[in-house]
Amino acid sequence: MFPYKTHIQCCAVCVLWGRVCHGGCSEVDSMTEAVAGENFLLGCISCKIREEVSAKATVDWYFKPLGEEEFRHIFHYDHPRASVLHEDFSSRLDWHGTEDPDIQVGAIYVHNITFNDTGTYRCTFQRTLFLPQADQRVTVEKDVELSVVTVASRELAAVISEIMMFVLIIGLQLWLIGILVYCYKKISAEHDAREARKALKAQAE
Repeated sequence: MFPYKTHIQCCAVCVLWGRVCHGGCSEVDSMTEAVAGENFLLGCISCKIREEVSAKATVDWYFKPLGEEEFRHIFHYDHPRASVLHEDFSSRLDWHGTEDPDIQVGAIYVHNITFNDTGTYRCTFQRTLFLPQADQRVTVEKDVELSVVTVASRELAAVISEIMMFVLIIGLQLWLIGILVYCYKKISAEHDAREARKALKAQAE
């Protein structure tokens, strides 16, 4: 199950699905509901304020299980090396972010989600901006509250969208039927009037 979005770097959708992107940066929150036994994309994006400034960043992910107080350091990415740092996530995390030192998308892919994965995930960017006067270091943190369920629930927006689409289709069909009936009546009336004029002309002759 994929989230969608994360504030997505470079053309939003292309980043999460393709890892390669160009253009501006926009940010969208990660999805927060995963299905047990499936895979899940934890989204995290941090856009640079000035795109033209070169930079280098590292990304760290932390996990706080439900009911606990402390975060566990589970993942570190420093291009091109990705490291899984906690045994509970061994062989279950893959980097799905920017494959470049100038990281703006810090998404990771979690394989085989379990109920024990429910909790708070924290994504931390450590970015160095290479400015003419002096380098500037910036830290950005984003939290994702993840719930693990047995069956995926349908989002309210999706349900409303389907209802609106159904209403729109029915409405268009009724409108088309109304147009056809109107046209038929108009043509029929014109035909009757024409026939009446012919009959009057023939009678007059």
